Amino acid sequence: MLQKYDPRNKDILIYVKDELVPRDEAKVSVFDSVVQGGDAVWEGLRVYNGGVFCLDRHLERLQHSAKAMAFTQVPTSEEITEKLFETLKANDMYDDTHIRLTLTRGEKTTSGMDPRLNAFGPTLIIVPEWKPPVYDNESGIRLITSTIRRNSPMHVDSKIHHNNLINNILAKIQANVAGVDAALMLDAYGFASELNGTNIFMVRKGELFTPHADACLHGITRGLVIELARKAGIPCIEKNISLTELYNADMVFCTGTMGELTPIVEIDGREINQERSVFTQLLALFEEIKGKYCIPIS
Repeated sequence: MLQKYDPRNKDILIYVKDELVPRDEAKVSVFDSVVQGGDAVWEGLRVYNGGVFCLDRHLERLQHSAKAMAFTQVPTSEEITEKLFETLKANDMYDDTHIRLTLTRGEKTTSGMDPRLNAFGPTLIIVPEWKPPVYDNESGIRLITSTIRRNSPMHVDSKIHHNNLINNILAKIQANVAGVDAALMLDAYGFASELNGTNIFMVRKGELFTPHADACLHGITRGLVIELARKAGIPCIEKNISLTELYNADMVFCTGTMGELTPIVEIDGREINQERSVFTQLLALFEEIKGKYCIPIS
């Protein structure tokens, strides 16, 4: 499912390093670490009705990722929030907005991978766009299983929300070639991990299952769905899930900031059952708590 360009985004202001600039002037140096080696961390956030959804959780994950990557001179969550709100207010964005927030290791004194060449501190980039959720939570999406495996902690720990997304992009290319919406990525043992851009859940006999967050990102929406399920008395179990289990589930869906909660209707040509009672309950709970988890733009 291809995202569409919104003409309202033509004249947006983007925060780069120390200033707000028009979209056409938003640039980073060719010596920036994100250009040199994808050396950056990022978060995708959404704005609902005057507030940024789960902002505290996203910024905590950003800080943890930056620490794991040994960034120095990292701005505080309070400093990032100030610049984020400044950017949103400058664009008059208070709803129906998606934000791509990136923190690079910063510019280098000369080309090279050694972090000791980064003498200027991190570069903060805030890209807000008018953008509704990318998927439809009614019609659902179709998947294929990718041959590209998700990283394990033995390689690049998937709990670092870094900008080196090549394996995800390769998986998405396979989905595009197959004519479906997204790719399911397996872990090194052949169990389901996550989609190329979202987490995955399965419903079976009234119980909710999701893969261990070993080779997948510990998604913000994923964690929230687990919390909502347990509070609602829906058993939620993290376990290894095989493709056979997914093919025969009562319901499969994915979660993420860009897609919220989205049904999966087909995997590898197998039609997935659509017993949606648990999904419908969780979707209603998610819609109900959106406002409570938003930090007002001030």
